[in-house]
Amino acid sequence: MVHTVMALPSAFDLLIVDDGSPDGTAEAVEQLQANYANRLHLLKRTKKEGLGKAYLAAFDWGLERDYQFIFEMDCDFSHNPADLERLLQAAQEGAHIAIGSRYVTGVNVVNWPMGRVLLSYYASAYVRLITGMSVRDATAGFVCYRRDFLQALNFNKIRFKGYAFQIEMKYIAFRLGYVLKEVPIIFTDRQEGTSKISKKIIKEAIWGVISLRLKSVKRYLKK
Repeated sequence: MVHTVMALPSAFDLLIVDDGSPDGTAEAVEQLQANYANRLHLLKRTKKEGLGKAYLAAFDWGLERDYQFIFEMDCDFSHNPADLERLLQAAQEGAHIAIGSRYVTGVNVVNWPMGRVLLSYYASAYVRLITGMSVRDATAGFVCYRRDFLQALNFNKIRFKGYAFQIEMKYIAFRLGYVLKEVPIIFTDRQEGTSKISKKIIKEAIWGVISLRLKSVKRYLKK
């Protein structure tokens, strides 16, 4: 993944967030940093606090360093790194959140079990029904955020840790009037690693969407 991103036409920097992983991720990144000075970065955290907290830590890191566009992407090649270019273009053309969408032009998923496809597709339909958002892929985790959107938020108010985090971020932008644009991608089942989805994460997403709808979105803004 590191070599692939670094070879893209645009000069993307890459931050790897390691939440105390025992698999040697941090050590592997440190070895590669010599090859990509000032472009490959590592954020080491001492414990696992969930997907959402890891992303928020990365957003803080990027904002402190004056990045104008901050992306989130899985590192198992289910997200094609080449699509970073298309997400960047959408953000440069005015989108505050550019979403790598599996469902905006149909169902563009390869090698996923049918049960997983149905769960993901109908989860987004459920989100649209409850929230009123038109986003076809509300749980998408391949996203480009513009700096001005992230900078307006109080990250301490963002509550979800699992996949509901993806919904929460899009809902905040939608309710506050920011521009969301879905960029069609082809999502391919992971080449490496295993899924971290669980019943707890699914439950958080189901009830979390309802709680989002019932509370004021202004609580997310910095005072």
